[in-house]
Amino acid sequence: NHPSLMGKIYFFGIGTVVKESPYNHLYSVQNNFCFSHTTSDFKSYLIDLFQWSKTKEVVKKCSCGYRPMNPCVVYENHTQTLFLFFIYVIETELWQIQHHQNKARLRYITKKKNEKKWSKFTELTDMLPVFKNWSTFAIGPGHGIQTESGRMIVPAYAFTKDKEPIPHAFCFYSDDYGSTWKCEEMLSEASMECEMTEIFDGKVDRLIYCSARSSGGHRVQAKIDKTGFHTLTTVTPLEELNAGCHGSVISFPAQSGDENPSQDKWLLFSHPTKQKSDWERLDLGVYLSTSPVRSNGELNLVWSQPWVINTGPSGYSDLAYIEDGWFACLMECGEKTPTDKIACQVFSYDEVLNGIPDSQT
Repeated sequence: NHPSLMGKIYFFGIGTVVKESPYNHLYSVQNNFCFSHTTSDFKSYLIDLFQWSKTKEVVKKCSCGYRPMNPCVVYENHTQTLFLFFIYVIETELWQIQHHQNKARLRYITKKKNEKKWSKFTELTDMLPVFKNWSTFAIGPGHGIQTESGRMIVPAYAFTKDKEPIPHAFCFYSDDYGSTWKCEEMLSEASMECEMTEIFDGKVDRLIYCSARSSGGHRVQAKIDKTGFHTLTTVTPLEELNAGCHGSVISFPAQSGDENPSQDKWLLFSHPTKQKSDWERLDLGVYLSTSPVRSNGELNLVWSQPWVINTGPSGYSDLAYIEDGWFACLMECGEKTPTDKIACQVFSYDEVLNGIPDSQT
């Protein structure tokens, strides 16, 4: 999970992975900690291969049993500070739901632009009373965003303490460079793991677009604006796998080719496109939307067919926009299962456009 930061790309993850291949720059880690990788001169990759740093342990599992999960990063531009959020949890999500006991805690660590070490963790759980109303919650996994206005957003979801707990997507946000945090209202529709991004067409107020996991059928697509958090209906449905799967969404500068670049934002979304069973996901694809906002401020998302960037077992993914029409996608993949390894693929907007079946956008 990664932001593009200060000419570097940071990747964070948890668990034991992987092998190496000559094309995908992968990494091995031990259990129960977060880790990060950087590459200093990203443009040089277009000519040569990534040069990855060594794995660095940043959060350990506690001897008391609490372990870090769901890393989610957001970069604060004003103070040039990278925030790494994670939950610290001792029980499984299913146990917490069944017992209506929230055992997850929300923490973050930070690192400023020129610092080598991460800060000590900051605990947010006790500062937000709303945690007591949930059976459990999680953030990300993936990346958060900072909007043009400076608001920092960390996507999340929670199971409420209803008789039959139902998950709802929402976000944590900060309007003071990360000093204090609040909760956005929950989306009324059942929804889980999500990512959010800011879009606008230069003529209307900016909107936050949310793509959230569902339990099957279609993805939940929603927006946050001045009126609240609402499900979108005027959009091309995005197929969701049975039992659902995490997907990633980013906005990026419109690639119109004009001499005077517009402020329009286009969207890219990644998600497995097929499955053999609920947990055997296949063929990671990227979807493109080039006209997300109407002049009256309504979202009118038309999604392309997917361009498959990984054939075979595929799982979670996270997208990052680099610059000049280039993207990076971190993905779970493998020959036998989608958790065999983690790979990073770099591609251009032109490759996306050429890879979409029949070039439908």
